[in-house]
Amino acid sequence: MSFWEKDSDPPARHIGSSLKRKAKVRKFLAPIVQDLWQRVCEIGMLTKEHPRGKRFHQFGRGSFISFPPGTIYGEHAICIGEDTMIGPWVSISAGMMPGQELLSDRVVAIGDRCMIGRGSHIVGHFGIEIGNDVITGPYVYITDQNHGYEDVEKPIWKQAPKDSGVHIGNGCWLGTNCVILPGTFIGDNVVVAASAVVSGEVPSHCVVAGAPAKIVKRYIKGEGWKKVPTDT
Repeated sequence: MSFWEKDSDPPARHIGSSLKRKAKVRKFLAPIVQDLWQRVCEIGMLTKEHPRGKRFHQFGRGSFISFPPGTIYGEHAICIGEDTMIGPWVSISAGMMPGQELLSDRVVAIGDRCMIGRGSHIVGHFGIEIGNDVITGPYVYITDQNHGYEDVEKPIWKQAPKDSGVHIGNGCWLGTNCVILPGTFIGDNVVVAASAVVSGEVPSHCVVAGAPAKIVKRYIKGEGWKKVPTDT
């Protein structure tokens, strides 16, 4: 009689036993690990009282950058208002590299009571101004610099970049994965739809969507919100 005839289903039996042991260990350790991680996040949170928080040009009362942070440098040219929440893995940079001499001590400015979603990138070289009460979904990208590409004989990374400031007005909502390009001026209380790519001027009190983004809805005084026909 073979081994397999003596033991009807040994692999399944051994795997089942192993899974049960792992389940018991997980049940015991999971709450401990989760509690420890929560404490690590609370301790690692960056505030104005934190030594690194003091490097910022401005770090408002009640504001914090969640742990773990993304890439952050050029703090001396970054301003954060009061009661602003910046989510985990958010990258904020002033300049192209740490230690770069900048033309201004206010390259990136984020207002009061803002919420910046996890994984977002705010990449400033010339000037990015984000107003008060602005909220973003996760993975939003905001930059004030484009690569030059005019010289077809040179790789793009070797060509001089072009800077053009960005302004985002008060009370705006930027949807998940949207991109705000250099030179964009967004008015107050604007909704930017998820995955929209925005450039140019966007007036206050409207909704923009698409790539490139277009106005799809607008508030008209005395008439309320109206859909705006778009080209098909």
